[in-house]
Amino acid sequence: MSIDISTPALLFPAITLLLLAFTNRFVALANLARGLRQRYDNLPEPPSNILGQIKNLKFRLLLIRNMQALGIGSFFCCVLSMVMMYLDKQLIGEYIFAMSLFLLLGSLVLSFIETQISTKALNLELSDLEQKSSIAQK
Repeated sequence: MSIDISTPALLFPAITLLLLAFTNRFVALANLARGLRQRYDNLPEPPSNILGQIKNLKFRLLLIRNMQALGIGSFFCCVLSMVMMYLDKQLIGEYIFAMSLFLLLGSLVLSFIETQISTKALNLELSDLEQKSSIAQK
């Protein structure tokens, strides 16, 4: 299979949008972590679940950092493959483009894992609210 210099350029919009989405996730988690820290500092005796939430957030932030790193690596490889093709190093360019695709795939896998963890965290928060509301109704 032979590709030309425009093929890696097709990934530019996708990678850029993914990086923007990952950055938005990071900002949302950073705000959540700051709010959690404020709640932790203001309570005389913080609930035991706050420490679990902090641990969860730290892991999710690690995942997002790695998602961003893989996405940036993918973007870098796309550009590098285009440069190699421009310099008539077709085979090297194709291998670098393949690496770009694998980096992008890794980034998407981490994104899926982070989304699953995020969903579990939200479900725990909602179940806690359900328990409190059922106790209040009795």
